[in-house]
Amino acid sequence: MDSIKHISHFLFTLLLISAFFLPQSAFSLAQKEAEERSDKVVIKAMSDELKRSQTKLKLEGYEAPYFISYQIKDNAYTSIQGKYGAIVDSDANRIRRLYVDVRVGDYEFDNSIRGRSGGGVPFHDASSVPLDNDPDAIRAALWQVTDYAYKEALTQYFNKKATIVQEIKDEDVKSFTKEESHTFYGPELDFKFDKALWEDKVRELSSVYKDYKEIINGDVIVTAQKETVYFVNTEGTRYVRDEVLYSIDAQVSARAKDGKEISNYRNLYYVAPEDIPPLENLKSMVKEMVEETIGMRDAQVLQPLSVPALLEPEAAGVVFHEAIGHRLEGERQIDENEGQTFREKVGEKVIPPFLSIYDDPTLKSFEGKHLMGYYPFDDQGVPGQRVVLVEDGVLRNFLLSRTPVNGFQRSNGHGRASYGRAPIARMSNTIIESNSTRTKEELKELLIEEVIRQKKPFGLLIKSMRGGETNTSSYNFQAFRATPVVIYKIDPETGMETPVRDIEMVGTPLVSINKIIATGDDYAVFNGFCGAESGYVPISTIAPSILVSEMEFQRTSSKKEKLPLLPPPFFEQSNK
Repeated sequence: MDSIKHISHFLFTLLLISAFFLPQSAFSLAQKEAEERSDKVVIKAMSDELKRSQTKLKLEGYEAPYFISYQIKDNAYTSIQGKYGAIVDSDANRIRRLYVDVRVGDYEFDNSIRGRSGGGVPFHDASSVPLDNDPDAIRAALWQVTDYAYKEALTQYFNKKATIVQEIKDEDVKSFTKEESHTFYGPELDFKFDKALWEDKVRELSSVYKDYKEIINGDVIVTAQKETVYFVNTEGTRYVRDEVLYSIDAQVSARAKDGKEISNYRNLYYVAPEDIPPLENLKSMVKEMVEETIGMRDAQVLQPLSVPALLEPEAAGVVFHEAIGHRLEGERQIDENEGQTFREKVGEKVIPPFLSIYDDPTLKSFEGKHLMGYYPFDDQGVPGQRVVLVEDGVLRNFLLSRTPVNGFQRSNGHGRASYGRAPIARMSNTIIESNSTRTKEELKELLIEEVIRQKKPFGLLIKSMRGGETNTSSYNFQAFRATPVVIYKIDPETGMETPVRDIEMVGTPLVSINKIIATGDDYAVFNGFCGAESGYVPISTIAPSILVSEMEFQRTSSKKEKLPLLPPPFFEQSNK
């Protein structure tokens, strides 16, 4: 399974819009907003074709669909990449992609396999929807994919019925939850992006790299995106929502004397152009990143070890995401190919009692920083809902899509997917909360005390992570790993912090998390993208620093290459 990754190119983030669902009293307002949208023909074409499919689609001698949903994602983006003061790539594009879910049978038993449905529609030209708001052309795309998905669903359905002749089901769980209908028409958001202006800014921003002869590569990517999501289903849910994202990704790499590559990054995300900092502030950010990277070139190379570690909020968030979050996703509790770490542990203590974990897609921001995991509706038409996953160390719930899990028969609005994938339960804004916190200084003192108690040579301070990954399958080891970007060893006698490198943390989930002995009062946000079976989705974690009594680290594997024989040409020229 993949994990948190920092990418913005060609991917879209669910961001801030107005209140997440409309009560019945506001239905007339929703209708008015729908009428005012310039793209109202899209949702009407979807509704008309859905009605036709619902009433007429049936292969003679076989079941008709009992449920159909249509989703169209209209994505317009501009992406500008710069390197050393020049534009490498400047691209603008727009595409509409269709996802169709056709289900045969009924809510009790349908064609879905391990919670996944959608008819197996291949990601080919048929799933591309015309950009013109031409109802006939839009309906033709819907018709073509619906026909394919229905026939595939029938095949799945009868194959699934055949398997239960020999297989034993552990429990009698329904195939699909029945949910209330909702109507939501969000405002049509403006999307302003001056491409020429930002090309000039990218040139100036990326020219910062020319001041440093030690780096071997440096990029700046600025992306502006607008996505409109249209959704209808046969239960009566209708929604249209706009989302806008502006992102700035800076990445740099250098090479240490031993030939190992040292990389670093900064990712910034905004929902309005006026929120983006002035150019001079962005240049300072890039300079800080470069100098931090250069400093890591001379860092000590560590061998595999196990020591107490203090993880700052970003790193702590990655660990919780990988070690706990994926294992609380609903479909993993009913899939026999999964390790099902927490399946039988509802009501039991699973992490230290001073910790709680929530997942809340309704949160738009935290302390002024927007949350990438926000969304008003999931990809199955269910409003996003706050879920108490772990309370005071005790497991209470799972992240749920419309696939029921034993003991949990309703979705809590976490069915998510990227283009062309069947939605499954995924994380959104994951919040780790502690009822016993310490200051940063106190945590460092506790770390040193723990190092001395265990008679270890030093402890480790992890400031930031590149990302991580985990394995949840039953046929493989249950473990996770995460790769630090900036890491220091702390001398227990002097408290001195010395940079180190070439190690990554590894561990098993239950053991690692239960070795947390203290937390900080310094909650912070980590934004990124998470990849799993249903594709890449935007996520956020809010976490404090954590002190772990013991964390295992292994050597990272990377190719060693000789340093460049000559300095960068522009650096040599500037010093003549």
